[in-house]
Amino acid sequence: MFAVIKTGGKQYKVAKDDVITVEKLAAEAGSTVELDEVLMLGGEGAQTKIGAPLVDGAKVTAEVVDQTRARKIIVFKKKRRQNYRRKAGHRQHQTVLKITNIAG
Repeated sequence: MFAVIKTGGKQYKVAKDDVITVEKLAAEAGSTVELDEVLMLGGEGAQTKIGAPLVDGAKVTAEVVDQTRARKIIVFKKKRRQNYRRKAGHRQHQTVLKITNIAG
């Protein structure tokens, strides 16, 4: 069975025991979170349910594995012939989740 969930403005296709990295969630490592914005449910032999926009009564339970930061990206701005250069780095905060259950 799989589900398509929405969190942090992005959509993820997940199945049981998948490990995914999402935008930061307010939860500590080792705790459990419920993701209730389920857009679609499907699987082998099961009827596929597509939400409009969400599937009623469906939720995905996940365990927080870690709170991390993504790799650094460099933001570089330049205006030619103006001696204007700006360099900045950014590391996005992320949460690593392990999917434990899909209920629908």
